[in-house]
Amino acid sequence: METELPECGVARFLVLLEGPWATLIVRELLRGPLRFGELRESLPGISPHTLTSRLRQFETHGLVTRTVYAEVPPRVEYELTPLGQQLRTVLDAMAEWALSVPAAGA
Repeated sequence: METELPECGVARFLVLLEGPWATLIVRELLRGPLRFGELRESLPGISPHTLTSRLRQFETHGLVTRTVYAEVPPRVEYELTPLGQQLRTVLDAMAEWALSVPAAGA
């Protein structure tokens, strides 16, 4: 079942990158194509179910491609599409803004 996207851009962004893991998955994929196990390893605490669910959602909305290589055992890689790559500027802006907020007790 595909999620209907809201008209409002901010609301649409929040639907597409729902939950704390979504942004972190994108952050990792900005480094380049990764296998499922590599993604899990780079995101301590994420469950296989959550990672699979987010990757499927990203694939459905054209943010990620899933490539299966005909090898034994099969190799599957996930990579951001050009649309997904555009999130780099968003994440960079988020990181810059967050670092401008004074640390508690500072």
